[in-house]
Amino acid sequence: MSEEIIREIIIEGVDARELYGAQDAYLDEMRELCPKLKIVARGDKIKAIGAKGDIAAFERKMQALVEYYLKYGHISSEVVAQAFSSSITELATEPPAVDKDVIVYGNNGAIIRARTVNQQRLVKLAERNDLLFAVGPAGSGKTYTAIALAVRALKEREIRRIILTRPAVEAGEKLGFLPGDMKEKLDPYLQPLYDALNDMIPAAKLQKYLEEGTVQIAPLAYMRGRTLDNAFVILDEAQNTTLSQIKMFLTRMGRNAKFIVTGDVTQIDLPRRSDSGLTKAMTTLKDVEGIGIVEFDKRDIVRHRLVKYIVEAFDKREELENSLRKRDE
Repeated sequence: MSEEIIREIIIEGVDARELYGAQDAYLDEMRELCPKLKIVARGDKIKAIGAKGDIAAFERKMQALVEYYLKYGHISSEVVAQAFSSSITELATEPPAVDKDVIVYGNNGAIIRARTVNQQRLVKLAERNDLLFAVGPAGSGKTYTAIALAVRALKEREIRRIILTRPAVEAGEKLGFLPGDMKEKLDPYLQPLYDALNDMIPAAKLQKYLEEGTVQIAPLAYMRGRTLDNAFVILDEAQNTTLSQIKMFLTRMGRNAKFIVTGDVTQIDLPRRSDSGLTKAMTTLKDVEGIGIVEFDKRDIVRHRLVKYIVEAFDKREELENSLRKRDE
């Protein structure tokens, strides 16, 4: 019987938490795949107890896993299983396991996936349509999914730039009272778009993209007069566009361009709700070939569980007010 030894392995070059998985799910999988070893992890240090040969094999597998992560930017249960049943060469040359719901791998290997039926539908429609409308309630993931599709297209070099835009309509606030120049006034309003990009592109690379124009974030007014070629363009908060504004935006489409328009018709901040051009544009274009429409609903809400109930409560309030108004008329 081989004598047991103790070996401390240092995880270098990657956040050890990415290798261990959420709630140590991948670490537990490693333990199951190495039943002859006792494995204890503390931060970036793994202590392995067992026979010398088994520990050496385990150390090689861990190194292969780290190399895989550094090459592909993600770890999954399938990858862990492969790492502990393949040679280092096989693992390093094998492409990432395919997950049909994964859109893109974000920072630190975070998996950005289509999590609901309508998010999956948006992804599928984007494969065969150059213009998409995605409408639905807050928190349903329509804008986040659209941005993930744009980042994937950029990473795969299908397009040369990403352009994100919103109409500069205040949600009950006045931009004029905010400090700074126009960019500084608008940046907080455009922050949700920055937040999504920060999940998917490393900060230094995103800053470089912004500086060189590979990623552009601007108010809708800045789109006038432009022709947008080789670009993935997303118009967010489109419920706050007038019909003439959304027509102006849609006619900016150039060669090899893909447009996604997102909005929530229950959150119109225009002085008159009837001025919103989003629903008018969807109705006008619904039968045009090459245009897809996805209508998200409360079942797609992926924020805190309370958001769904908040949306439902306000919907019921609006229905009640409408019925009372009709009765009084």
